[in-house]
Amino acid sequence: MAAATSAAVLNGLGSPFLSGGKRSHTLAAPVGASIGGDFGFDPLGLGKDPAFLKWYREAELIHGRWAMAAVLGIFVGQAWSGIPWFEAGADPGAIAPFSFGTLLGTQLLLMGWVESKRWVDFFNPESQSVEWATPWSKTAENFTNYTGEQGYPGGKFFDPLSFAGSIENGVYIPDTDKLDRLKLAEIKHARLAMVAMLIFYFEAGQGKTPLGALGL
Repeated sequence: MAAATSAAVLNGLGSPFLSGGKRSHTLAAPVGASIGGDFGFDPLGLGKDPAFLKWYREAELIHGRWAMAAVLGIFVGQAWSGIPWFEAGADPGAIAPFSFGTLLGTQLLLMGWVESKRWVDFFNPESQSVEWATPWSKTAENFTNYTGEQGYPGGKFFDPLSFAGSIENGVYIPDTDKLDRLKLAEIKHARLAMVAMLIFYFEAGQGKTPLGALGL
């Protein structure tokens, strides 16, 4: 299994996506024009190659989710502490139960582990949904990709409230229509959050905060 996964990664590293070629069949199944939020606006032609389009959507989705979490954290953090988000780390009253080195090391270890598996799974879908990939779990069922789509695993573990499916007799059944609506809503909110973060950065350069700009 490990050898097969390694081979998949090596094949992916030789793909046109990374080497600059025009062939795209070495990656996972191409993404069509039906992906959520794709309205055909691509003046630079970045999504002409299905392999590039799939990778760009993966990157957009991840950056968008981080941006949504960051926007919420900035508003809540400043409202609760009164400290501007760009000064919070240096504030003497900042609550830090662990050192910066501990935080950095832990993040590099955990994020590195998760990102490496996401990278492998991109080139070899569902290859990480096995017990050896999740040694603390007695079963790989919780980590199975129920929808078959990259970035939207679904299932009782990733969709515990059944927003994109239903549970019948203890079995999770994905709902394509519900998932498509949620995918479109999520990518719209994600794009808005990324624009908001860009504005927050410009405001921070002027010593202003989002709450301050709203007069709060």
